[in-house]
Amino acid sequence: MKNASPLERRLRSNLTGEVLFDPFSRGRYATDASFYQIVPAAVVVPRSLDEALTTLAICKDEGRVVTPRGGGTSQCGQTINEGIVVDFSKHLNRLLSLDVENRTCVVEPGVVLDDLNRQLKKHGLWFPVDVSTASRATIGGMAGNNSCGGRSLRYGTMRDNTLSMDAALADGTRLHFGEVPRDLARVHSPQSGLALFRDMLDLGEREAAEISERFPKVQRRVGGYNLDALVPRNAPNNMAHLLVGSEGTLAFTTQVELKLWPVIRNKVLGVCHFGSFYEAMDAAQHLVKLRPIAVELVDRTMIALGRDIAMFKPVIEATVRGDPDALLIVEFAEEDQADNLQKLKQLSELMSDLGFGWNHPPRKWGGVVDVVEPATQTAIADFRTSGLNVMMSMKQEGKPVSFVEDCAVPLPHLADYTERLNAVFAKHGTRGTMYAHASEGCLHVRPVLNLKLEKDVKVMRAIAEEAFAMVREYKGSHSGEHGDGLVRSEFHEAMFGSRIVADFREIKQRFDPDHLLNPGKIVDPPKMDDRSLFRYRPDYRVGELKTVLDWSAYPGAGGGFQGAVEMCNNNGACRKLEGGVMCPSYRATRNEKDVTRGRANTLRLAISGQLGPDALASDEMMETLKLCVSCKACRHECPTGVDMAKMKIEVLAARAARHGLSLRDRLVGYLPRYAGLASRFASIANRRNNSPLLRSLFEKLAGISAKRTLPAFRRDVFRPDVEAFGPADGREVVLFADTFNRYYESENLTAALHVLVEGGFRVHLPRPADQGRALCCGRTFLSAGLVEQARSELDRLVAAYAPFAARGMPIVGLEPSCLLTLRDELLSLRSDNDARSVSAHALLFEEFLVREAEAGRLKLPLGAMPVKALVHGHCHQKSFGAFKPVEKILRLIPDLSVETIESSCCGMAGAFGYGADTYQASIEMAELSLLPAVRRADAAALIVADGTSCRHQIKDGANRAALHVARVLAMSLDAQRTVNPDQSQRN
Repeated sequence: MKNASPLERRLRSNLTGEVLFDPFSRGRYATDASFYQIVPAAVVVPRSLDEALTTLAICKDEGRVVTPRGGGTSQCGQTINEGIVVDFSKHLNRLLSLDVENRTCVVEPGVVLDDLNRQLKKHGLWFPVDVSTASRATIGGMAGNNSCGGRSLRYGTMRDNTLSMDAALADGTRLHFGEVPRDLARVHSPQSGLALFRDMLDLGEREAAEISERFPKVQRRVGGYNLDALVPRNAPNNMAHLLVGSEGTLAFTTQVELKLWPVIRNKVLGVCHFGSFYEAMDAAQHLVKLRPIAVELVDRTMIALGRDIAMFKPVIEATVRGDPDALLIVEFAEEDQADNLQKLKQLSELMSDLGFGWNHPPRKWGGVVDVVEPATQTAIADFRTSGLNVMMSMKQEGKPVSFVEDCAVPLPHLADYTERLNAVFAKHGTRGTMYAHASEGCLHVRPVLNLKLEKDVKVMRAIAEEAFAMVREYKGSHSGEHGDGLVRSEFHEAMFGSRIVADFREIKQRFDPDHLLNPGKIVDPPKMDDRSLFRYRPDYRVGELKTVLDWSAYPGAGGGFQGAVEMCNNNGACRKLEGGVMCPSYRATRNEKDVTRGRANTLRLAISGQLGPDALASDEMMETLKLCVSCKACRHECPTGVDMAKMKIEVLAARAARHGLSLRDRLVGYLPRYAGLASRFASIANRRNNSPLLRSLFEKLAGISAKRTLPAFRRDVFRPDVEAFGPADGREVVLFADTFNRYYESENLTAALHVLVEGGFRVHLPRPADQGRALCCGRTFLSAGLVEQARSELDRLVAAYAPFAARGMPIVGLEPSCLLTLRDELLSLRSDNDARSVSAHALLFEEFLVREAEAGRLKLPLGAMPVKALVHGHCHQKSFGAFKPVEKILRLIPDLSVETIESSCCGMAGAFGYGADTYQASIEMAELSLLPAVRRADAAALIVADGTSCRHQIKDGANRAALHVARVLAMSLDAQRTVNPDQSQRN
């Protein structure tokens, strides 16, 4: 702290939470999901509400601006500022109290909506302001923005469901904001609080007529301060409703009391298809008469983009007929499912009455696809709520930009408004995407622009002015869900008039006279097109980069590496804490540094020179990526396809080129080159495991944790004497013997060979042309940034396998990380026909068997196994959609009960779990769900895991032996042979 400022010294002396002044940390908090960027002076992550208020007090003394922050998913720049950002999301996230009978709860502001609802669900309750960012949006942030969600037609907005709030003013005064009578009788508050409430009620009375005249009469009106909460006609007045939507500009929220609702028991969806977008918008006003809880729009662009995203393609194929111009997803949720089914029938009848039919010409083409199955409903909901990320998945410089996306107009005007808006876009040489809340006349409308270009920034302003003018003409709201922030606050005077804007200023001055709380939002904002506040400022540049992988699918420097990094739009899907895999390190630490978004932001700042020279290969960058386990979950689960595992290879390569390799990198990377020799001297190579002294020495010299047992080399490696097994006339396959199974667990390859031969296949085991060491995919070299060495290994492999692939032969492998390297990194290193052919024919063992079974070609005499199999999926299997075949093939075994562990990454992740500096994080990842599930399993249950790393983590953490699926199938074959010993064997 020698060179620390007085502010930094005071914060560090008075807080136990993180106090972050370094440029890398500040950069990670400089953006939210908007197109703005403001680097804060520092970031504080308090451990308690008292620490948060201490931060506020110190900042007031030092005259520094304070901005509270939750998930950082605001689309209008609400959570960024130049002062001190206070992150509530890591520690201040408790459910403080729950009243089941009266359906209320009290929460800290940092609790995430999905986490809250998981806790409430066991009591049959939920908080229904179901924003699309529910997996990471905090209640405090939702209150700040007056969030609405997709079902506000039934449940209302955040304001409608907020009963009270406790908050501190900028001067530290702590007040309870709740319902009060006009005379403030029996209100328990200090005199300063009563005086504040009195002034607010007087303002409401004074301005009642102006408020009635100027405030839009639509539910989706979240612009400015909620002055209408103060008028006499709303008595008794709820003072919390003035804080709702105030975007952290009036007070520091410490807790929120919420109104809860019974969980939805039954629901159905009707996916209404339209050949004309205009007709879809015109139909919305009629569809809501059936009293659905939501009517959500998906437009043609979103459908087309979704078809190219692996996680959404199946649900689109299952529910979308033909080539619609728009879909309206109508949701019914009556208590009785029979009533819901009746509603679906009425929906189809209404569509027919409106003139739509499957055989009609385009303008009236359409109909309804009923969706009753819950899993499909969930998949549709996941697709719809990922709308922003889906739209942002365009791999081009221009992206759909959020600035007029929240306008809300009365439903009778929706069709005309959207048609006129599209004409505005066309006039300015662009097009727009539209989706979301048709039931409320609030569509998320985003014209495609490149905000790196001055001409497109001018177009943005012109579109904003014309769109907002139309909204006023229709008596709608220019801010209908996501708040004001830096984008829309400038336009309040045109919307509300100068008198109401003066009232906004009066309220801000009364609450926060020194303008310390998140200034520049709602009151006295900058121009929305002030490029000095943009993420891509006029001086934003990325110099030419030397990259080692193929990024040509993207634009920008480094052969497209820049464009790939800039795909991250900061929407924060990687911050989810349950479901899927992404992002395991964040789930363990809750640090912005350790989430995909934080890493992508750091990379963008580094390559654009905003973190100083050589930042890409710096120690700080390695610290940023240290806990990235290269699980590839982001590749699959990030709707914009940010592939951090692949990006990490670039960083490792840059660092290796500049700083060389550590001993650990060499030991890990060059494993395929020395594994054969080590296996011949296995007893010597394995001595480290049995010697505390050698373990300690390895930790000091190589950074390999003394707490870990390394995989043991074996003398009985997988080294068949012949190159083919099985019947000469059998269907031909290649068995890829990877380094890990070959030298550490040869029984897995032996089992796989046994299963394939029993299935009647002719199994080839090609050898390298030089007849030297065994073939390898180069995976370990990639993990150390040794890309050229990995390329060399893949060249040898492709040369050996290409002739077989050319004959259409499947290349079947056991280890997901190795086999799937052929489907992924191989094509980033080579683009020739041989490489593409090998990649196209690469299949995991269970993928191949399931394909054969579904084609009716698999004839395996599997015996009964009356036990339970508990299955953990390897991250790469999940990333490539290759995990379901594991479950399917195991279910072919008679009497075997198959249960999948809902787990993220096992935490071992190749060499990651062996590092002395990453061991603890590895264990924490495993303890999130995997190890507890294994420990709960019955002793007789089989634990199944295809990944070498996964099996080792399970053994280390739960002392249970896990099996590759090949061994389970081999056991089933043996069980059948025991029952029928005379059964003929194939050879």
